[in-house]
Amino acid sequence: MRILLNDYSGHAFTVELARELAKRGHDVLHLSLGDFQSPKGDLAHKPDDPKSFEVEAISLGAPFKKYDFVARRRQEIEYGRRVTARVARWHPDVVIGCNNPLDPQRVIQNYCRACNICFVFWLQDIYSNAIKTVLRKKIPVVGSAIGIWYEELEKRLLRRSDQIIAITEDFVAPLVAWQVPRGRIAIIENWAPKDKILILPRDNAWSRAQDLNGKLVLMYSGTLGLKHNPSLLVAAAEAFRAEPRVAVVVVSEGKYAEDVRDAAKARGLANLTVLPFQDFRDYSAVLATGDVMLAMIEPDAAVYSVPSKVLSYLCAGKAIVLSANAANLAARILMRCGAGYVVAPEDATGFVAAIRRFLDDPEARHQAGVKARAYADENFDIGMIAARFETILSDRVRPAAPA
Repeated sequence: MRILLNDYSGHAFTVELARELAKRGHDVLHLSLGDFQSPKGDLAHKPDDPKSFEVEAISLGAPFKKYDFVARRRQEIEYGRRVTARVARWHPDVVIGCNNPLDPQRVIQNYCRACNICFVFWLQDIYSNAIKTVLRKKIPVVGSAIGIWYEELEKRLLRRSDQIIAITEDFVAPLVAWQVPRGRIAIIENWAPKDKILILPRDNAWSRAQDLNGKLVLMYSGTLGLKHNPSLLVAAAEAFRAEPRVAVVVVSEGKYAEDVRDAAKARGLANLTVLPFQDFRDYSAVLATGDVMLAMIEPDAAVYSVPSKVLSYLCAGKAIVLSANAANLAARILMRCGAGYVVAPEDATGFVAAIRRFLDDPEARHQAGVKARAYADENFDIGMIAARFETILSDRVRPAAPA
């Protein structure tokens, strides 16, 4: 098959899948938006990559307007057009749309339907749910109407997809309620590239460069937005400000990362540091530097969103504290495998208490880390995951005759 995998964000696990599918004999093109602020995967072409693998980052030639709704929507539609132009030149049998906002997803899907190209919606989130939540807070009356419009758009996109690959069984009920045929929905949980995220010493070149050796590091690494409740990071720094050995390190970018930095400065929290996203080549060392890994997901988002950073933390073999509803898939994983503590959203006191339990008990931290990596080793085998994708795609795709 000729498979075009379009991951808007350029995450590590999607490019790992693209490489593996190419190794299995398929022609694979991986596209992403290079201008989008997000932790990026290994997007550089490697000498040992299969000849059938291509990777490209599409640039819009201007800074991405993430926090300007009108300008952002315009850029997203332009991104959709540039992806369809690449589809037109590359002639795939199937296009997988992953992490795309709904506007470019519509543009890409419309082109695929017009050209009889199989379109797979790799569903990472119920996007209209997030849009409604954010816009109702920003522009109450108009925001609700816009949210309803996007919900109808998302329903239509899902119904018109040849296949949906959802990351959790939790998506099935709402999709069926939206009249998406159950037979078109497959479940493949997300993962992280365990063979790329190595277990490195706590004392490593990156930790030394950041002057973090000798510290107990509480680390948050990944996208930081409104749904992640950034105030919990400030609360953690506040709780441990009198303990010079404890440092809170936030590896992220964007408005909310800047808000955390500003809040720390305003409160005199010298123990909180905000760093930009790091090169993927340093990612293992970054995660190795954390003693306790932090993650948060707000109640509105927790139903249909799985914080992928938790999956990377599992690969790194680290103890984790997650603020989320117990029903969230990431929370269920942590409770099932024993890799960390789950506390209720917005419970800052409970969040700090869970961190304290790990800091005061090195053996509990170690055992949680061992269980974390064991879960990743058992569940994140890319060969098995790629085989599942291959089976699903081959059932839907009839490869075109050679040109």
